[in-house]
Amino acid sequence: MKKYILVVACCLSLVGMKAQATEEQVEVPDLSGIEVLNLRTAQEIALAGNPDMVSAQARIEQARARVNQAVAAWWPSVDLTAVGQKERLSDSAYETSQALASLYGATADRTNDNFSTGLQATWLLFDGFFRNFNEKKARYDEEANISGLLNSQRLLVVSVAEAFLNAQLAQTNVDIAKADKAFYTRQLEDAQNRYDVGAGPWGDVLNIKVQLNSAETNLMLNQREFEAAGYGLAALMGIPDAAFPDHVRLEALDREFVTENFEENVELLLQEALVARPDVRRQELNVKQAEAGTGLAEAPFYPTVQLAGAVNGARQGDVSVTGDDFGNSVSVNIAWNLFAGGADKARLAEAKQAKREARYALLNLRNQVASEIRQDIALLEAAQEQVRLQRETVGLVEENRDLAKNEYEAGEASLVRLNEAQRDLSTTYGRLAQALVGYHRALQRLDSATGRNLTGLVMENGQE
Repeated sequence: MKKYILVVACCLSLVGMKAQATEEQVEVPDLSGIEVLNLRTAQEIALAGNPDMVSAQARIEQARARVNQAVAAWWPSVDLTAVGQKERLSDSAYETSQALASLYGATADRTNDNFSTGLQATWLLFDGFFRNFNEKKARYDEEANISGLLNSQRLLVVSVAEAFLNAQLAQTNVDIAKADKAFYTRQLEDAQNRYDVGAGPWGDVLNIKVQLNSAETNLMLNQREFEAAGYGLAALMGIPDAAFPDHVRLEALDREFVTENFEENVELLLQEALVARPDVRRQELNVKQAEAGTGLAEAPFYPTVQLAGAVNGARQGDVSVTGDDFGNSVSVNIAWNLFAGGADKARLAEAKQAKREARYALLNLRNQVASEIRQDIALLEAAQEQVRLQRETVGLVEENRDLAKNEYEAGEASLVRLNEAQRDLSTTYGRLAQALVGYHRALQRLDSATGRNLTGLVMENGQE
């Protein structure tokens, strides 16, 4: 018994070691060669390193295995059996066996060793087209999971874009706050020098110190917002502990970016989206799965025909079974359920309603895609106009701040006017940054709505 326990333990240990060895490890993104991270690179890293993409790939492999299971049903099944039995007769059975044996002048054993072996093959010839529809449903499910992976990638790409642009805006606000602090630092030095030589009031020094403290507070808050935005972006990219290395900095927001007028035909864009969007394709496949499910539900209304063959051998008292101990049989089995309490009809009704649900869900999704694209186009055009207005405003406010600074230094304007002009300049810079980020965000959302945002990106499986 100890030997058997030891063998079983070794087998379980080997199985455990094999399972650990085959466990897949998620690849950790390598950022050692990146100093300035741009949006495109961030999206490519996310597609390769986000754990959700690995999960989606695993779902595809599961669906592919289900296809193989469905295909296997077309082949015959072959089973080998072997039985070794030690039998001890009851008192009454033993007495009967002895009585029968005595008629022939023999004796009967109370304990017998019985051995048998057999080979049986069964082949399902007809099952009401169940296997046909089951295989179709499994293949549609595999294709649907592939489309699901592409849709997950589409959503991940736009999510990374949102997170990157939010972090980029926070980084820009940090730069604006630093420039604001540097301005007031220079003004404080000038005011302190004027006060020291008796050419300026102490009130200006105090006022500028207050403004400098406010600038430092804004800088600290913006730095914390940038840090928090970086954690969200790093998590989407699959970076361990959701933290970027210290040497990585985001690409600066391009203030001179040239916006382009939207001139595409909306109707053609809608048609393109219905073809390119993987979630639409997945829902179309769900409809086909539901149609195959209707065929599966109709299969019980047909008879099943099965061919079976078996070779069996039995021997008593000796494990060495010879050819004389074998017999064989061949049969054709037909089964046809005539009544099951209405369960088959109920299943068919359920399958038809599932098909109806899938079709209307597809119709609803198409309407949502159209609505999403039209909304994104409207937001893109509004964002473009906002960028234009903010750029004009920045030019005006910069000129006004320079005038206020020159007038204050010449003693022709108060410090209050200079502070107001500087605050307007910082606010306008921030609004321009928000407008630019809003424009880029609208572009990314429109590309996602049309299914274009995966174009040119390198996927984990090497596809584009």
